[in-house]
Amino acid sequence: MKKVVTLTLSMIALGAQPLLADSLSDSYLAMFRPLPADVPAPDNELTEAKINLGRMLYYETRISKSGKMSCNSCHNLDAYGQDNLPFSPGHDGKLGGRSSPPTYNAAVHIAQFWDGRAPSVEEQAKGPVLNPIEMGMPSADFVVEVLKSIPGYVEAFKAAFPGEAEPINYNNFGKAVGAFERKLMTPGRWDEYLKGKKEALTAEELKGYETFAKAGCATCHNGPAVGGAMYQKLGLVKAWPDLKDNGRMEATKQESDKFFFKVPSLRNVTETAPYLHDGSVKTLEDMVAKMAEYQLGKTLTTEEVSSIVTFLKALKGDIPKDYIAQPKLPESGPNTPKA
Repeated sequence: MKKVVTLTLSMIALGAQPLLADSLSDSYLAMFRPLPADVPAPDNELTEAKINLGRMLYYETRISKSGKMSCNSCHNLDAYGQDNLPFSPGHDGKLGGRSSPPTYNAAVHIAQFWDGRAPSVEEQAKGPVLNPIEMGMPSADFVVEVLKSIPGYVEAFKAAFPGEAEPINYNNFGKAVGAFERKLMTPGRWDEYLKGKKEALTAEELKGYETFAKAGCATCHNGPAVGGAMYQKLGLVKAWPDLKDNGRMEATKQESDKFFFKVPSLRNVTETAPYLHDGSVKTLEDMVAKMAEYQLGKTLTTEEVSSIVTFLKALKGDIPKDYIAQPKLPESGPNTPKA
């Protein structure tokens, strides 16, 4: 409980504006904030040249062993940044060990991956390319070799990282993709409501929000992403059945982190089934009921579940079609290597 109070107070200090709305408690609303237009990073300036390069790299398949996989393969921007599969197939068809989380709004999260092993979207972007199951590239140096062999990327990296003697390097690859992802936001009616437009939500959605908050869901699902701001144990008050994934413990090697996962964002949650790290829960209604039972120790009625789902539908945002439009990728050079 102490952690919850601290989190709420810190958000108020950061400028969260309490809003009064009929019977809804302003103390609950103080735990939320609208999505920002972007998420700046002190060591990664969001320039147009860098963002444009990151967009190209997000769709680039030549940085995978098969030449067929890109970031967009598992994090499809036309499908809310994921692929609706329990586990995603990699470059040779083998399945990964966890569900691919959405890339939309990820930059506002506390960390990346289900276990939080990457502190930023820049670091996250570098992981799947070298993962032997995912994109399968043999080394960072080989990725750099491929990019250096493509004249269009040589120019694009120079423009994105001016003044650097060797602009094409693996860290800059991560920075470019990260810059693009830092503006991958899906604001919607919930944001309009938080900004003071009371009519942005229907009476049924407001009732659903009240049910959501008073049930205790807002304890973990809060902030601008309605989640993503903390780690929590799966099976907090009641052991989760057949749980085999050790969660954050895999990254930290600390027994105290066993079965802890980053709390997922509920933004666009109606579009991102199946749910959990293993995609084991197929419907949103089942997910809400299970969260209440195993995380809160409560049994919700069918009406309460339905009401919460009605609110969650209001968290669906707008895909920025112009921003994510796939660009023309540069042609391969005469000596572009293949893995």
